[in-house]
Amino acid sequence: MSNTTSFEIIRFKNHSGAFSWRLSGWLAGVRIRRNFKTREEAAAEKQSLEIQAIQGVAGFRVATTTLTDSQLRNAEDAFRRLDGRPHSILFYLDYALSNYREPSQEKPLSEAISAYVAFKTKELERTLISNVQVRSIKNELKYLQQHFPTGSVSQLTTANLTTYLERGNPGLKTYNNRRALVSTFVKYAYQQDWLVTNPIEKTPHHRIKHRRGSAVTLNAEQAKEFMTFVESYENGTLVPYMSLCLFAGVRPSLRDGEIAKLLPEHIRLDTGAILIEPEVSKVRMKRQITIQPNLAAWLQAYPFAPIDPNYIEYHRSKIVKRFPLSHDVMRHTFISMFVAKYRSIGEAALQAGNSESIIRRHYLDLKSPAEAEEFFGIVPQRTTNAAVQPSNNVSSVSFAA
Repeated sequence: MSNTTSFEIIRFKNHSGAFSWRLSGWLAGVRIRRNFKTREEAAAEKQSLEIQAIQGVAGFRVATTTLTDSQLRNAEDAFRRLDGRPHSILFYLDYALSNYREPSQEKPLSEAISAYVAFKTKELERTLISNVQVRSIKNELKYLQQHFPTGSVSQLTTANLTTYLERGNPGLKTYNNRRALVSTFVKYAYQQDWLVTNPIEKTPHHRIKHRRGSAVTLNAEQAKEFMTFVESYENGTLVPYMSLCLFAGVRPSLRDGEIAKLLPEHIRLDTGAILIEPEVSKVRMKRQITIQPNLAAWLQAYPFAPIDPNYIEYHRSKIVKRFPLSHDVMRHTFISMFVAKYRSIGEAALQAGNSESIIRRHYLDLKSPAEAEEFFGIVPQRTTNAAVQPSNNVSSVSFAA
């Protein structure tokens, strides 16, 4: 047996007397000897065998197939790319057929953003989300549109979304906030079949170790000085707003906070309670705030009416130049004073609309019981003939800690 791949053609005479052409040689260790009637047939077979010999050396083999040359090249490329993978090509093909979907249409990014904003506006009308959320969504999507001024939604890939989210070298919290807003839009686009995958899922999300300390508050003396000034300012027109935020912890945002949605009928001086309905509450959950006796005195002397945010904002900007009136300082002061007076984290959480863990972490032991008594003893100089005695007087109730 030989490994040579040379072939030769010779003419010989058969026993019958007829002449034939014999092809002989070796192919991959196998001896080849075939007879042909004409030299042309023998030469064609020799050429075929020589090609097979070359293919054998190069790792090729001859096979009958219905695939075109282009399909064969694609198949060979697919097997090369799957080299070392644990599954067969059919496994990966079945997975692709089951999970890959062509976009039903190439939706322009600008149209997709408009559709999503309209969808969120309807949620706002149904009170499912707040104005703050809608405003944040619009602002972020405005930047997204500026970053990708042309093209369809399908251009949003994991790589270029990551670049977009990291623009300007933001802090970790800012990055996460951006990602959260863009994520809801991308998820919406995916559900509408404008995207075949959700690219935001593979963008990084940063874990942040929160180190939040005690809440910033006013002390009793500052609160008294503040309310005395407010009572004398603009004929006391700001008193209802300030007293509800300071002595009841109503969330103070003038545009979309609880105070902006509160109505006179929510304040029940006859039963000694403020009803925070779901449509008013920041967390969409109903709660009831007990009216402290001093707050009842303020509200009887200065009855509450729906606020004019422009008016309050204008005068509040002047007051903050004199008093340390940060956004939530009045609410923080109420919660810390309430905990100090009643020593009940659970009841403070219920009335403030917070979790007990937040109350414990930020408000516990900020104030002394004596200071809390002084705080809840702050009353207006203006008096009314009506007795200041709410029927559900919290001062007579003992809460379990």
